[in-house]
Amino acid sequence: MDRADQSTWAWTRRAFLQVSLVGTLLLSGRLVGPQPVQARELPEGRLTLVNVWTDERLDVTYRDESGTYDLAALDDVNYLLRCHYTGEIGAIDVRVLEHVNLVQNKLGIQEEIHIISGFRSPEYNDFLVRTGQRAARNSLHIQGQAIDLNIPGIPLKKLRQAALELKYGGVGAYQHSNYVHLDSGPFRYWYR
Repeated sequence: MDRADQSTWAWTRRAFLQVSLVGTLLLSGRLVGPQPVQARELPEGRLTLVNVWTDERLDVTYRDESGTYDLAALDDVNYLLRCHYTGEIGAIDVRVLEHVNLVQNKLGIQEEIHIISGFRSPEYNDFLVRTGQRAARNSLHIQGQAIDLNIPGIPLKKLRQAALELKYGGVGAYQHSNYVHLDSGPFRYWYR
């Protein structure tokens, strides 16, 4: 089955307007909550992502220099970060992509980013909760607002510290895990 057959998510006018508004607010520095990042500080808008469940890779420029998001590139990101358990595709919040990009820029690297979890279907999230996995009942993964990741060659402690220094979104880490959680919610952090 090809990608077009699997895709259950499509851009709507409302989704486009939401992404455009978020992008405009992000670049203008007017998002609610602590946002120390200004437009001139945003990195290039390019990521190299690897889905560890499917071994698919995507080298994508999702935003141009003027701050305009590339809808086709965002569709590609949404597809790559789909729920590996159900195949369901959800819209990934551009703010979580910016969070990942800012962390990568803070580390001063352009390495592949290995995605452990992007979008999660409600079905898969419920399964994780029922089986005692590290999943919140109302996880931001369900809304496409969280990504669990690692970067080969970068210690998780260093990755987490870079994210904390940005004071942008949620930053979580867990003992005995191989990833750091980043989300587009308000700034907060945890280590469990």
